[in-house]
Amino acid sequence: MYKGYIVDRGLLKKDQHFILACPQCHQGNGGILSKEQAHKGLVKRPSDNMSNCAMCHKQVTDKYAKSLHYTTAGQRNGVMPRFSKEELKKFDGKVFEKSCRSCHASCGDCHVKSPAVGGISTGLLAKHKFVRKDEGKTCSSCHGGRVYPEFTGEYGGAPDVHYQKGMLCVDCHKKEQLHGDGIAYTSKNQVKDRPSCRNCHKPGSEKNPAARVSHQTHAGKVSCYGCHSGGEYRNCQQCHAGEGAKAKPQMILGLSPRNKKVLTTLRLVPTVRDTFAKDGIKMENFDALPNYWDTPAHNVRKRTDRTRSCDACHVDRNNFLTKETLIKDGSKANEALIIVPKPIKR
Repeated sequence: MYKGYIVDRGLLKKDQHFILACPQCHQGNGGILSKEQAHKGLVKRPSDNMSNCAMCHKQVTDKYAKSLHYTTAGQRNGVMPRFSKEELKKFDGKVFEKSCRSCHASCGDCHVKSPAVGGISTGLLAKHKFVRKDEGKTCSSCHGGRVYPEFTGEYGGAPDVHYQKGMLCVDCHKKEQLHGDGIAYTSKNQVKDRPSCRNCHKPGSEKNPAARVSHQTHAGKVSCYGCHSGGEYRNCQQCHAGEGAKAKPQMILGLSPRNKKVLTTLRLVPTVRDTFAKDGIKMENFDALPNYWDTPAHNVRKRTDRTRSCDACHVDRNNFLTKETLIKDGSKANEALIIVPKPIKR
């Protein structure tokens, strides 16, 4: 251990986790000098067995074991309505456990090392230092394909206004949300106290009278992102279970599949009818779900094309979902999300 570069020797006296010897978590044989022999039976991800962390952090691990970050149940339950009962059994065995579940985050993925995503890992955090948070890696390792680069402006366009003001992920997404509250939710939309724009931006607190009137006019009809998404964001065009994912910048406006009375930003989920065909799953109920889902785009700006001019939506109808732009071989449910803005009476 001392001759290698995996653990910083200076941490051994500073980090209380090193009161425990390495084999306490990683197993192997700490009494042998030969690397090959010492590493026999080595456990690379000891926090996959949360009993290791529970020795000191039981209150946290008891809740985290049911969290969406750990169970990835949101992915399973999100696609489940497309399957028959028999197909669901195949999906659980052949796809979910072997593919989707590989993305779950154990304690160490966030607090010791960054997880491998798409076969790429950024490795240990500060040579095996245990950290409460590391904003440069922790969230972006898993959410760096879409959300994080949109938030920071690395994907193109201006950064989210909150990022520009120095805010980071945990300013909105508190540790109670990340660790879970002990309830096994089927999706993030079930969580009552999840972040909301209105937590900070109270209706009626606008300093600009025009903004106050606009918010009142669109209340219950348009989501905050519908007007304040700063521009294009990433939309995948092919599914991960196929031959690889391809993405392109788009901004899509349409009705929320969760509330057909609200216009919002939509993100394409490119599941097509033969996505799981190689696993013997035809998706008998494919049309039960749309391919477009409401998304809280993390590229919020105070002023956008839609806040500067009503014509952007009501005359030009920019970025709105249409029959011509629907995904090829997509769900019939997609058409129910199309909306044509009404002309303004002048």
